[in-house]
Amino acid sequence: MPAFVFDPAPQPAVAVRGTSALFPARRVYCVGRNYAAHAVEMGHDPDREPPFFFMKTPDALLADGGVFPYPPATSDVHHEIEMVVALGGGGRDVAEADALDLVFGYAVGIDFTRRDLQAEAKRLARPWEIGKAFDHAAPCGPIAPAAEIGHPAKGAVTLDVNGTRRQTGDLDQLIWTVPEMISCLSRLFELAPGDLIFSGTPSGVGSVVRGDVLRGRIEGVGQIDVTVR
Repeated sequence: MPAFVFDPAPQPAVAVRGTSALFPARRVYCVGRNYAAHAVEMGHDPDREPPFFFMKTPDALLADGGVFPYPPATSDVHHEIEMVVALGGGGRDVAEADALDLVFGYAVGIDFTRRDLQAEAKRLARPWEIGKAFDHAAPCGPIAPAAEIGHPAKGAVTLDVNGTRRQTGDLDQLIWTVPEMISCLSRLFELAPGDLIFSGTPSGVGSVVRGDVLRGRIEGVGQIDVTVR
């Protein structure tokens, strides 16, 4: 058995609610502009357009109750509260009717974004990674197994900063539903157990500063707490 030239990094993982088990994270996909009101606030047409995706690195995951270190090279970091879909199965060209069979569970996540760097990348027609895929940019709360909570298609989505409501939406406002997201994504990538999908954010995104305390909740799924250092 060949030896590694140095010890591999630890396996990124997310807690599973009510157990000591961990969900090993393979890939982190994100769906862009999946709420019409958020599309409008970002200056885009709210009409249903084909979904598009970007990625974050698994080692950018940050656990519930964690500290988010304010990242370098930016002065405008935005919060985006999202439901996270955790896959326990995979495949290619998955039919919408079969998509929910792949879901292990759901969690509450925050898509942190270096908005100024993202805007500059857009202006120059460059990739978004510099604005999206930085260290600790993907806080994710414990996964609630679908075997316990089902597959939530409606429920309030909120985010408070220092006790003040910033974002409000509902899962029934998703432009692309979870089965549609999974099916579409499976035509672009081969999905596998351990994949996470951040499903998009409602309107109300805004800046965070050092010292802010964030609490995100999704009805029927759970909550996440994060402090900005």
